[in-house]
Amino acid sequence: MDEVYKIYNPGINEVRALDGVTLRIEKGEFIAIVGHSGSGKSTLMNIMGCLDTPTSGTYELSGEKVGNLKESRLSEIRNRIIGFVFQNFNLIPSLSAIENVELPLLYKGMRKEMRHRIAAEALERVGLKDRMNHRPYELSGGQQQRVAVARAIAAKPPIILADEPTGNLDSKSGKEVLELLKELNAEGRTVVLITHDMSIAEQAGRIIRICDGRIIGSDAEQKTGT
Repeated sequence: MDEVYKIYNPGINEVRALDGVTLRIEKGEFIAIVGHSGSGKSTLMNIMGCLDTPTSGTYELSGEKVGNLKESRLSEIRNRIIGFVFQNFNLIPSLSAIENVELPLLYKGMRKEMRHRIAAEALERVGLKDRMNHRPYELSGGQQQRVAVARAIAAKPPIILADEPTGNLDSKSGKEVLELLKELNAEGRTVVLITHDMSIAEQAGRIIRICDGRIIGSDAEQKTGT
């Protein structure tokens, strides 16, 4: 990502959600992006995840310049490369846990038997083997977020983008979700974690600090035993 800007209402009243961001993330890194509300961290994640496009600048993902691609191509890249975990879980209330996890596999055109098997394996991976047929309202917040993690990893994407994934959880559930993300990173996936909580960010291998749409610091946190 080189000199990326995201500007709303260009002109006198313009808002620079991103103001010349240059950032490089290597394959297999565990990155935490830290900033207060309104700092630009979620806008940054949306562009990194091909959910939005920059006003100007260059964004390259897995060797492909994606900043100016059409939505159809961006959607294809998202489905193939990226798994998302959001603060509010984004589960469909009328669907069971396993049906929620199957959704991105359905969009890939995967046949029913295969997607059911893969979704079941993902839920077992996050410790919800006995909750597969429960709907979101029958699950705790921590369990719902683990369903969201299972959905993100079911298709085995190389990149996981997690936007405040522990924000709506108690400390125990938050720690469990964070441990899952660390395990995924240890297996080789690139993990980008958006947070305002430094105690969460310090679990990552590198901390990127953002304020007013600008990168103001990048700290390598070489840790062992965490």
